[in-house]
Amino acid sequence: MIKRVPVADLRVGMYITDLNNDWIPHNTRNRRGFLRDDATIDKIRQMGVQYVYIDADRGLDCPHGEPAGEVERRSEALLEAAGELKPSHTRYRPLADELDVAVQIHGEAQSLVNHVMQDVKLGRAINITPFNQLAEELQSSVFRNPNALSCLGRIRDKDTYLMEHSVNLSVLMSLYGKGMGHSANVLHQTIVGALLHDIGKILTPEHILHKPGRLTREELEIMKKHARDSRDILLATEGIGELTVLTAAQHHERMDGTGYPEGLAGDEISLYGRMVAIADVYDALTSDRVYHQGMTPTQGLKKLLEWSGTHLDPELVRQFIRCIGIYPVGSLVLLASGRLGVVIETNDDDLRLPVVRLVYHTRFRMPIPVETLDLAHPSNQDRIERAVDPANYGLNLSNLLI
Repeated sequence: MIKRVPVADLRVGMYITDLNNDWIPHNTRNRRGFLRDDATIDKIRQMGVQYVYIDADRGLDCPHGEPAGEVERRSEALLEAAGELKPSHTRYRPLADELDVAVQIHGEAQSLVNHVMQDVKLGRAINITPFNQLAEELQSSVFRNPNALSCLGRIRDKDTYLMEHSVNLSVLMSLYGKGMGHSANVLHQTIVGALLHDIGKILTPEHILHKPGRLTREELEIMKKHARDSRDILLATEGIGELTVLTAAQHHERMDGTGYPEGLAGDEISLYGRMVAIADVYDALTSDRVYHQGMTPTQGLKKLLEWSGTHLDPELVRQFIRCIGIYPVGSLVLLASGRLGVVIETNDDDLRLPVVRLVYHTRFRMPIPVETLDLAHPSNQDRIERAVDPANYGLNLSNLLI
């Protein structure tokens, strides 16, 4: 049986199946295996991990450990509760109409982030003007229809993760900030901060930044410097806003003080730092990287809920879910009819009833003619059973979102 156990209860002879530490950026540590000595247990404790998962059938048991199924059911219940919150967005432009504009904005954002990284690498100052213009365009697109840029954020290439992560984080922060009711100026500054939050990585040695294997402790400490480097680069940039700097500087801080670069805890972290930490972890969890297979959006949300109260702000996690939906754009869901559909639009009135693009029938085990189904339409008789993993059905959702 798989159980979740407190790190304080780890013993030599237990078999770990998951270190439960994907909230740690650049985590390349081996996640499974026997605990063979106390030194390894000490290393796990030093990482700031609160709970890990063990297999009681393969190693020593922890009698009061919580079965993984119970953890899953609790997370599912919390997610369902979040689904009862009032959605945060209203759209006044159809998805099909906004997609063309969103594709252009998304392309401009990727190009701009790539160019500025090259400029910083060459010692040039950042020109903030195009970022200000891009933030305005991005913000306007999200107000017209937040689902258009969300669709593009699910189409990713692990080989360009650094660039695409910055762009997608800016989209998530725009959705999040809009749902939280932030002013246009606050939205603008946090969007720019998200676009530039990883600019300090340009100073990280290439062999560490793109290393596919485990980072050594020394390499990890070098990698962590990028948050402080991002802050320093932005502080030296003419015309930069205070909230832009905070967003970039605090995206790796954690509520329990285990983050970096300053090890801030609780209210020592600004509202925007706590928000961007949530969005950053979510995007990292759900993205494929050279050393990490991305989770499904729903799995990512459940992990945010599991880590609430320790690493992440619990109320802000609930608000984040309200803003992007309990079935975020790009989720694959199983319907009661046995059909699979990819979520292409969230619902302005009920988070539990998105618009899906039907693509596959599980009972017949075969693709079906693609059609769009609005689960909120009065004539609809189908409903979502649960979110599922596309890999289980050999589906590539990138080709089905736009």
